[in-house]
Amino acid sequence: MDKQTDFVLRTIEERDIRFVRLWFTDVLGTLKSVAVAPAELEGAFAEGLGFDGSAIEGFARVYESDMLAKPDPSTFAVLPWRSEAPGVARMFCDILMPDGTPSYADPRYVLKRALSRAADMGFTFYTHPEVEFYLLKGLPSESPPEPVDHYGYFDNSPQSVGYDFRRQAITMLEAMGISVEFSHHEAGPGQQEIDLRYADALTTADNLMTFRTVVKEVAIEQNVYASFMPKPFRDAPGSGMHTHVSLFEGDRNAFHEAGAPYQLSKVARSFIAGLLEHAPEYTAVTNQWVNSYKRLNGGAEAPAMVCWGHNNSTALVRVPMYKPAKGNSTRIELRSIDSACNPYLAFAVMLAAGLKGVEEGYELPPGAEEDVWSLTAAERKAMGIRPLPDTLNQAIGEMERSELVAETLGEHVFDFFLRNKRADWQDYRRQVTPWELERLLPTL
Repeated sequence: MDKQTDFVLRTIEERDIRFVRLWFTDVLGTLKSVAVAPAELEGAFAEGLGFDGSAIEGFARVYESDMLAKPDPSTFAVLPWRSEAPGVARMFCDILMPDGTPSYADPRYVLKRALSRAADMGFTFYTHPEVEFYLLKGLPSESPPEPVDHYGYFDNSPQSVGYDFRRQAITMLEAMGISVEFSHHEAGPGQQEIDLRYADALTTADNLMTFRTVVKEVAIEQNVYASFMPKPFRDAPGSGMHTHVSLFEGDRNAFHEAGAPYQLSKVARSFIAGLLEHAPEYTAVTNQWVNSYKRLNGGAEAPAMVCWGHNNSTALVRVPMYKPAKGNSTRIELRSIDSACNPYLAFAVMLAAGLKGVEEGYELPPGAEEDVWSLTAAERKAMGIRPLPDTLNQAIGEMERSELVAETLGEHVFDFFLRNKRADWQDYRRQVTPWELERLLPTL
């Protein structure tokens, strides 16, 4: 028995943990959970816990349904919102086939494969997400949604629901070992932002799945609900997950080069070029919902164009202000990604696109320092600025033709994801919206 496994078993006994939830995600990023008794854990660590994979979105067909969920002891944490005795803990799982080999349908394994490829090139991939979401009154089924307040960006709101909510959510996250860097009220009414501290991409993806659960649990306790829907209000900003990324070689930031423009090394410049070149191909993964494209095309600071800039909040990739004395802080920020994405798949395709640029030595095009939304279509074309897909349907078409995304996700996940998103689009196309009824029903 290794040290981590022994630590988990001893902690469970010492803290009187009676239930352990084993967590994993399906291909769409929905969290799945099964509770086991502590007595079953040794067997689960050794062999995995069997379950019917055909009942999980994208995992297996009926005739190959047997799968195993094997807990990762390094992800053990006690759930702080279950403070009453007996205690409850959780661990993330890797999904295995009956013969013990990794399941190609497991999103966590998709990211592990991408990280392994980066490691073969000498890199560790770090990510730092800024997660936006809305707090709303009532129940999710109630329409229209009503925000809990009408404060704006960085507003001090000491007696609002959002203020107490952020304090409680951060306390719970930190109790689970998830470090928070910043939190504040965002620009939309009832909109919040909580930024997680830098970590390796696998840890960050696990933390994001925990983050969503904590946020929703705290909201329920405060008689409101939280939504990561990309664009719940027509006239308010959407919710994104601007993600800062960097590559390290050991303790050295491979993105940093002292004296270079913006302190960006050749590796960083080629990584950005890869993100730009392949952006239309991976957008269906980073922005997988029909509603995602209402955020991307909603103006304001949402990125709808493939370009980069220094401190340009309308660009797809932003290079934040550098600190000359802190080379390890050099990083880049991808601004298109949704806070409602599957983080395992999103980080995998982002990393693959960037590494492709590094491997092939892509040249970084000129940056855009203007407000991209203020340019005309002709001006954008003259500058070589392409649009991102503006509907899920367009994004699906770009993804279908992408060898990079197919290779990164693997055939099983790639095919299922496309089938599921095509079905989403076809269902959406058949809807008769309130806008149509309001505009057309009385006059036609």
